Amino acid sequence: MRKIAVFTGTRAEYGLLYWVMKGLQIEKNVDFQLFVGGMHLSREFGFTVEQIEADGFKIRERLDFLLSSDSSEAIAKSMALALMSASEAFTRHRPDLLVILGDRFEAMAIAQAAMIMRVPIAHIHGGETTEGLIDEAVRHSISKMAHLHFTATETYRKRVIQLGEHPNRVFNFGAPGIDNIKQLKLLAREELSVDLGFKLNKPYFVVTYHPVTLIDGGDSDALINLISALNDYPNYKVLMSYPNADTDNGELIRILDNFHKNNQDRVFLFKSLGQLKYLSVLKHCKAVLGNSSSGLIESPSFGIPTLNIGDRQKGRLAGATVVNCDSTQSSITQGLSTILSSEFREVCIKEENPYGIGNTSEKIVSKLASHRLDGLIKKQFYDLSDEQ
Repeated sequence: MRKIAVFTGTRAEYGLLYWVMKGLQIEKNVDFQLFVGGMHLSREFGFTVEQIEADGFKIRERLDFLLSSDSSEAIAKSMALALMSASEAFTRHRPDLLVILGDRFEAMAIAQAAMIMRVPIAHIHGGETTEGLIDEAVRHSISKMAHLHFTATETYRKRVIQLGEHPNRVFNFGAPGIDNIKQLKLLAREELSVDLGFKLNKPYFVVTYHPVTLIDGGDSDALINLISALNDYPNYKVLMSYPNADTDNGELIRILDNFHKNNQDRVFLFKSLGQLKYLSVLKHCKAVLGNSSSGLIESPSFGIPTLNIGDRQKGRLAGATVVNCDSTQSSITQGLSTILSSEFREVCIKEENPYGIGNTSEKIVSKLASHRLDGLIKKQFYDLSDEQ
C-alpha cells in the first residue's frame, strides 16, 4: 500500500487541499497520512485544527512549531522548529510521497525535511509569480525540491519546466480550489446571515489584506487607505478576514480590530470561516478587495469583480474580472469606482476563469496513486535546449 502524506499549515491552503485529501482518504491502495501544523494549531488564528477534524479527517501528526510573534526572527525560528518536527514525523511514519501546496514558509521547511530524508515531494500550485513577497523565492525553491508538479495553468507548467523540471513530471490540471465551488452546496444569503450572526441586509464587500513581506511594515498603509476609501461607501457592509501568520501581520490585525470596534453594525471581522462559509460569502458579495490569491483564482468562478491592491500578487495570472491598483487611496478609490460600474459587472459575468473549471483534485489524486515511484527521487536538470 502506498503511503501518501499531506501537509497543511494554513486555513486557505487546507481549503485548496480539501478534495485532494478526501480523494486520498478513500483511495483503496493508499495509506493517507495527514500532517497538520502552523496556523491550524494557533488560537490566535482560529484553531482551525478543530474544523479539520470536524470534516472527518484523522490527523496522523500535529506539528506545533508556530511562534506567537510576527517578527522575521520568529518566522525563521518557526521554520527551524517545523524542520525538526517534520523530520521526526517522517521517521515515525515513513511516507512514500509527500504532498505540499503553495508557497508558504511552513511548506518550505517541511519540504526541506523531506528532501534530506529522501521522501519524494508532489508540489501543487508551482510556477506562479508573486513579486512582492518572499513567497516568490519559497515557491520556486519548493519546485526545485519536488519530484511531481501540479500547476494551475499551462503558463505555470511551462515555467516549472523552465526551472529544469522534466515535462513528464509536470501536469497542468487547473486550480484545485475551484473544486470546492463546484462540489459544495453553498449557503443561501439568508442562511449565511443567520450562520454568521451578522445581518447581510445590504450589499457587502469581502476584504482580505495580507502583509506584503518584501516591504518594511508589510505595507500596512495600504490597508489604512483601503479603509478610508471604504468610508465613502457607507451603504455597503464589509466582511474582513484576519491576515496570514506572516512577518508584520500584527499591525494589520490592530488596524482591522480598531476598524471593527468602531463599526460593529457595518463590519464583520473573522479569523476563519471554513470553505463552505467563505465561498458562500464570496458568492453573494458585490466585490472582493485586498491582495489575496482567492480574488484572482476563486472569485472569477462567481462572476464577481476583484480589486487587487499593491504588489503582493504582482506577476500572477489574472483574468478580466480583476482590476489592479497601487496602494494609494486615490488609486483604490478609482479602482472601486471601476469594479462597481454596471459595465464592468457585465464583463465579469461573461468571463471564464483562467484557472479552469474544476475536477482538478480527482486528476491529482489519480496521478498520486498511480505514478511510478521507482527512481522518482533522482532528478536530472531538464535543459530547454533538450527540446530542440
